[in-house]
Amino acid sequence: MAKKKNAITVEDLWKFDRVGAISLSPEGAQAVCSVGSYSMEENKGASALWLLSTFGGGPRRLTQCGEKDGAPAWSPTGERIAFLARREQQGSKDESTQLYVIAPDGGEARRISDFAPGIEAFKWFPDGRRIAFAAWVWPELRGTRAQAKRAKEFKERKETGYATGEAQYRYWDHHVPMGRVAHLHVLDVATGRVTDLFEGTPYELPRAELDAAGFDVSPDGLHLAFAFDPNPEQRLDHCKALGELNLKTGRVNVLARDADWDFDAPRYGPDGSQIAFTAAHQGKRHTMPSQLALLDRRARGSRWQVLSADWDHAVHAPLRWSADGSAVCFTAEERARNHLWRFDLETRRASRMVEGGWVQQFDLAGDVAVTVADAMDHPARVHAHRPGEPARRLERFNDTLLGALRLGTHEEVNVAGANGEPVQMWLVHPPGFDPKRKYPVLHVIHGGPHAASGDTFHYRWNHHVFAAQGYVVAAINYHGSSGFGYAFLDSITHRWGELELQDLEGATDWLLKQRWADRRRVFASGGSYGGYLVAWLNAHARPERYRAYVCHAGCFDWVGMFAEDVYTWFPRELGASYWDDMARVHAQSPHAFVKSMQTPTLVIHGALDYRVPDAQGLAYYNTLKAKGVDARLLWFPDENHWVLKPRNSRQWYGEFFAWLKRHDPGPKR
Repeated sequence: MAKKKNAITVEDLWKFDRVGAISLSPEGAQAVCSVGSYSMEENKGASALWLLSTFGGGPRRLTQCGEKDGAPAWSPTGERIAFLARREQQGSKDESTQLYVIAPDGGEARRISDFAPGIEAFKWFPDGRRIAFAAWVWPELRGTRAQAKRAKEFKERKETGYATGEAQYRYWDHHVPMGRVAHLHVLDVATGRVTDLFEGTPYELPRAELDAAGFDVSPDGLHLAFAFDPNPEQRLDHCKALGELNLKTGRVNVLARDADWDFDAPRYGPDGSQIAFTAAHQGKRHTMPSQLALLDRRARGSRWQVLSADWDHAVHAPLRWSADGSAVCFTAEERARNHLWRFDLETRRASRMVEGGWVQQFDLAGDVAVTVADAMDHPARVHAHRPGEPARRLERFNDTLLGALRLGTHEEVNVAGANGEPVQMWLVHPPGFDPKRKYPVLHVIHGGPHAASGDTFHYRWNHHVFAAQGYVVAAINYHGSSGFGYAFLDSITHRWGELELQDLEGATDWLLKQRWADRRRVFASGGSYGGYLVAWLNAHARPERYRAYVCHAGCFDWVGMFAEDVYTWFPRELGASYWDDMARVHAQSPHAFVKSMQTPTLVIHGALDYRVPDAQGLAYYNTLKAKGVDARLLWFPDENHWVLKPRNSRQWYGEFFAWLKRHDPGPKR
């Protein structure tokens, strides 16, 4: 007798193993990946490295003693794997993240760095003897000893104030380390000696998350290419340039700089004669997508060109070259899926190498590709891909748990949106869905706005967990969403809320025409820009059309949003700075339409949210309370734009469902 399957719960979400970064061995026979796991009881997570054969067979756990081993990268010579970790070894506990290496055939990992400021991202040199890495350092200091001394002094200081005169001083959920900038360094693997490549120069990496995609080492190991902000004042919305450091002379040659173009993610070709990178024509429009560009190091004068200008897709970093140098591979979205593409340099045509779902990670070695990809109905899985062969699954981390769960079906439909244009929408049905019965409907509105509700297994907003509560979940890719062409993405610029409202209302009209939809029980929820749209609905939709709203980390007041980390971006999106045209800004701001808001709303926010500061949620909640509108607040002192701790996630889902239930009149009897 078959065992009864259960509906998925938030507890199940936190039982899944979560596959992260992946790296292939030089010959492509093995892959190493990080795998995260969580404990609801201990309220924390851990990650370890696992070894996978691309020819099949069971995975093998490689690291045992670390709590958060991540970012693995196979050495070019194949005899060891480097990774980032904070561990205790030989009686010494890491104060900051360090580099470790481990042999693929086992044994214990060995720390190879002792760099006090900590290491953020890295890449091997081709000879396997050195590693290039990025780290936040005090630029006025010389040598690792001075950095270590200052790090110790800073840690032991009694003052807590953050003082700055910089325009860019915080990002996402943390401040840029006070007084520090991001430099590239070289680590000698055998001796542990560290050299700051930018020491005594004005160069630094962009002040966001330090990512290994932002720099690369040439095949001969003599040069290092990197993206940097060439402006005196560093800002996230500046156009970046590409530089190349000669490791013998220490001189930097600016490879590509244009005030109208943003360059990033440089990647040397196999013979070193060319560099592939991404280029976005910001001078034409701030929403222009990143395109594939190529720089010829052998040519003189203007040496770079955009290759994918006629291909209406945004190119995502990182970039990887084919072994023969004839193509560049990358991921790009297409109609709410994220595929792995191969872009042929001669024909300038892109073809799908691997179809999503959503390809989250990938790597190439020789003729082998390995992908980490999820889809709406399963967490991330690892596959190996060889020409002429079917994809080979390399692990079964979550099959037992997933096999015990009963998920509802999902489908995509098109509805008539703004200007009568078709707009894609996902529907996720409750388990055992019967179209002859009536069901409540829950809009789940994605953020961005230039993102998408994709064919992906989302842990923070899991559609199946929502549907398991009995709702038909509707996730619309409104005007402004990514993956549907540039014109569709840019259509909302300077008129936020206008087309998206028509799309949402058109979707609700479509939903209410379905025989299974209970028109008395329609709800809407959203996070970030989706939270903005929930507040916008509250101000503009007919009262009682939606029974209740959930607004997570939502934008409420575009003037108040100048407290966030990319405040210089909004005048471009809205069409004006508030001091120049307050009326135009207010015309797109929910707070200016508060008078008409009547619908009960659960407001959720985190104190560490610097993308949408928590004052936005608090102001929205306080305003609703002052007006006498039924409202509830869930505020986390230790969460950012997302809710990342297991217990907090359980509370988040619990409050979410309790709020909907409280305002659900129930089916007619």
